[in-house]
Amino acid sequence: MTDWRTDRVRAALDGRNPTVLAELDAAFAVVGDVQWLPGYSLALTKVPGVDRLSDLPRADRVAFLADTDLVATAVENVCARRDAGYRRVNVEILGNADAFLHAHVWPRYDWEPEALVRKPVWLYTPDHWRDPAHALGPQHDPLRAELAAEIGALRGETRA
Repeated sequence: MTDWRTDRVRAALDGRNPTVLAELDAAFAVVGDVQWLPGYSLALTKVPGVDRLSDLPRADRVAFLADTDLVATAVENVCARRDAGYRRVNVEILGNADAFLHAHVWPRYDWEPEALVRKPVWLYTPDHWRDPAHALGPQHDPLRAELAAEIGALRGETRA
């Protein structure tokens, strides 16, 4: 079986993508592979083979964007409760590197370097993406649980 990273959408549909926080109407809420900005999450399309928002019919685009908003709201709520230095959330749909529709949800913090705090997150050096210290791991389980619970609460779901 191929690594889940090879086809993140198919792996999510098959239940093999370990980053999935919740299945939404048009997207999967997933936690980011890296966590140098704690809470980094994404909305990942549920439609294999779709690599841009405009590939979807309008109603499906609106549903994907609504799910992206839900993920962003959950990240904002959780990060604001967890970190007094939380500033805001940035939402981006780029698609320049990965050929599948996804929206990045980046929490931003006052404690970020002054030269970067008001700039796009992509200006951080590439080592932030590769440094094992920033990799998603068991130390992020409490954050993942909070994000999943917040998504459920926003959707009106109750947990027993």
